[in-house]
Amino acid sequence: MTANPLRVGCLGMGWWSDVLADAVVRSGKIQIVSCYTRSEDKRNAFAKKYGCTAAPTYEAMLADNSIEAIINTTPNDVHLPSTKAAAEAGKHVFLDKPIANTVSDGRAITEVCKKAGVVLALGYQRRRESHFRYVKKQIDAGAFGKLVNAEANISRDRLGKIDLNSWRYQAAGMPGGVMLQIGIHYIDVLEYLIGPVKAVSGRSAQLVLPGDNPDVASLILEHENGAISTLNASYASASEYYLMNVYGKEATAYYDMHGGLRILKRGETKPAAVPSDNNDTFIEELEEFASAVRGNGKPEVGGEFATTSLAVIRAGVLSAREGRRVEVAEILKTD
Repeated sequence: MTANPLRVGCLGMGWWSDVLADAVVRSGKIQIVSCYTRSEDKRNAFAKKYGCTAAPTYEAMLADNSIEAIINTTPNDVHLPSTKAAAEAGKHVFLDKPIANTVSDGRAITEVCKKAGVVLALGYQRRRESHFRYVKKQIDAGAFGKLVNAEANISRDRLGKIDLNSWRYQAAGMPGGVMLQIGIHYIDVLEYLIGPVKAVSGRSAQLVLPGDNPDVASLILEHENGAISTLNASYASASEYYLMNVYGKEATAYYDMHGGLRILKRGETKPAAVPSDNNDTFIEELEEFASAVRGNGKPEVGGEFATTSLAVIRAGVLSAREGRRVEVAEILKTD
C-alpha cells in the first residue's frame, strides 16, 4: 500500500464489484475503507473479504469524511441518484459503464459531477488493452493512411448461466440487451480507433436465451470520417470470442483473442505478428482515476464521451425496433 492511497467506498455488491475490488488490491494505490449494498449478507461478506467496514446505509458511507471517492457498480437505472448523492457529498465517482440507460440521465450525471467539482470516470477498460493501444499509435502516426472499414465481434456463452431476476438480463434494467451490456465495449473501441459515429443501422434477435431481451445484435456504424464499421454482439454463441479488424488504405490490423494481433501493410502478402503484453487494464483505469482525484490529469473516459457512446447504442436499439437508419444526433436531441 502506498503512503497516501485513495480511500474509497464501494457501492453495489454484484459480481463486478469484486472484479474492481480485486484490482484495487492488486494496485496498492487505492484502499477500500467501506462498502454498502441493500443486502446485509452481501455487504458483510464483501467487508470480510476486503477488510473494510460495512456501512449500515449509503448515507452513512457518504457522511464518512475519510472516504474520498465512490466506486459505483449499481444497476444502470440508479446511476443518476447514486452518483448525484455522492457528488453532492463531495465524493469523486468511478462509475461502471454504461453511464446510464438514457442520454438524459448521462448528461445529468455529467452535470452534477461538474457542478460539484468532483472527478467522474467511466469504466471502459477494453480500449486500454495493449493491442488496441498499439493499433491506435500506428493510426495516429499515419501508418494506416485513410481509414475505410472495421469489423468487430464480442461474443459470450450465457446459455444456462443467466439469472432472470438480475437487472442485467431484463429489458427494463438493460434496454438493448446484449448490445448495451457488452457491445458497448467495442463501440468504445471502434470510436477510439476509427473516430466518432454519426449514424447507425441495427438489427437484434432473441434466439437462445430465455427472458425478454435480445441475445444477438448487429450494427452497421457510419463514422464521421466516412469509414464504415460493423459490430456483432452475442450471448448465444458456443464460446467466448473477441475480434477487431481495422482496415486502412495503407495497412490492416487483424486481432482476435486466439491469434493475437497481426499487421499487414500495403504491398506485403503475409501479416506480421505483433507481440502484445497482457496488461492489467483494470488497474490502469482505477489508478488513472486516483491520479485525477489527486489533481494529476483527467480520466480518459469522462461523462461527456460516455454519454455520446451510449447514444450510439441507443441509436442502434431504435434502428432495430423501427427498421430504419438512425442518426446519433437524433438520439442526442430526444433520448
